[in-house]
Amino acid sequence: MKAGARNHIKGLVKEIKRGTLMGLAKVEVPAEMLISSVMTLESLEEMELMEGDTVKVVIKAVNVLLVKE
Repeated sequence: MKAGARNHIKGLVKEIKRGTLMGLAKVEVPAEMLISSVMTLESLEEMELMEGDTVKVVIKAVNVLLVKE
């Protein structure tokens, strides 16, 4: 998948929290930091995102997007 953002970091999904409308995925990246991404539950389900998955963190403006490869 192509994205317009130029900041791409690969990391490991460490934790997923689900609310009634939104979900939060915490991703550990090689710089030994944790980056969080808030997304709709629909997006979480559509991506079939699971703890332990490797994802690319795409950062643009105020959005932190996850891309499962």
